Parts: sequence; C-alpha cells; structure tokens
Amino acid sequence: MYNILFICYGNICRSPMALMIFKDLVYKNNKKYMFNVSSRATSMEELGNGLYYEALNVLNKNNVTIEDHKAIQVVKEDYDKYDYIICMEEKNRRDLLRIFGNDKDNKIHMLGEYTNNIDEIDDPWYTREFDRCFDEINEGCVGLFNYLVDKGLKDEV
Repeated sequence: MYNILFICYGNICRSPMALMIFKDLVYKNNKKYMFNVSSRATSMEELGNGLYYEALNVLNKNNVTIEDHKAIQVVKEDYDKYDYIICMEEKNRRDLLRIFGNDKDNKIHMLGEYTNNIDEIDDPWYTREFDRCFDEINEGCVGLFNYLVDKGLKDEV
C-alpha cells in the first residue's frame, strides 16, 4: 500500500483538492487497496477551517466526490508515516525541509513532476483561477496515480 500526503500552504484549497481528486481516481479504478491518502498544511493560518468554497465549487462542477475536511498542519512525525509527500510549489518543499530537517529517503516530490508541462501549481487563493488549478491538479493526480499503479504492478511480478 502506498501512503501519500498532499501538501500546500493552508490545506484549504490545493492539497485537499488533490486529496479528493486522487481518492476519486482510486475509487473509480477499484484500487482502494493500494492507497492511503491524506493532506496537510505547512502553515498554521487556516487550521481547523474547512475546504474553501471556491475549491468546493470547482470539485462539484467536475463531479469529484467531496468529503468532510478540516485543515491540519504537517508535523515532523508525518515524514515516517508517508511514502510520497507531494507538494504543490517549491515553497512547500522548503517549508517541509524546515519541518522535517531533511529528505533522507527522497519522499518529497512536486505534483508537477507527474505532468508533461507543469512546474508549480499556483495558489488559487491568490490567482482566483480555480478552474486552471483544478485542471493542473487533476493532471498531476492522474500522472501520479498511473505511475504508482504501474510501479505497484511491476513490484508484484
């Protein structure tokens, strides 16, 4: 089983969107047995807050299953709990290195690594481009999902 943690700054837009998009892919492809997925914030600003209404709207518009969500912050102990820690932007990676101390097992990745053309996923809280953000996160989640399913099948052989 792959343990995946999606990371963004506040855990009210991008990382919970990624969590719900990824879980939707998992369920629609009958791969629930392969994945444990969660999301966290690097900051304390939004702790306890729910999914931002514009993120909720874009998930609904794209028929992604919504689940209850409250923003929580990543902690040092999360490093050992997850196999893949997926960031939305370089600032998230830097914040994680500050929290974790290092990335000795090379677990920290950018969601854009699993796409053909995206470096960072801009924060729609500031850009107000929730549709574009959804498309970029969806592309990254599909790429990550396919990579891990393929990797898992190779590992089984």
